[in-house]
Amino acid sequence: MKLVKLVKLNNLQYNANRDPNVYRRPVNKPFRLQALLDGQGSAKCSFTVNGENKGSATVNLPGTFECSFSYKEAGSHVGKLVVEGNGETYTQDIRIDVVEHAWIG
Repeated sequence: MKLVKLVKLNNLQYNANRDPNVYRRPVNKPFRLQALLDGQGSAKCSFTVNGENKGSATVNLPGTFECSFSYKEAGSHVGKLVVEGNGETYTQDIRIDVVEHAWIG
């Protein structure tokens, strides 16, 4: 049984091979990260970007870890999702791209 069933960014299944355009957000618009968890007991979850904690919680399993965050400046960041529970540790790097303006088209 897998501890983390699915990771979503901005309500889309996260896939590092997908066009990063689908996950981008403009300055000051919140990103939403979710990790759907399976198992029994509880799990410690955290999401950090450049050493800054963007969200952490203890989640009863099965359950969902969720956090929202935004940036005041455009740029690219790499966040690290860490989930510890059921005797295993799951980590995943997640690319966060912030653009200056929303796409118009």
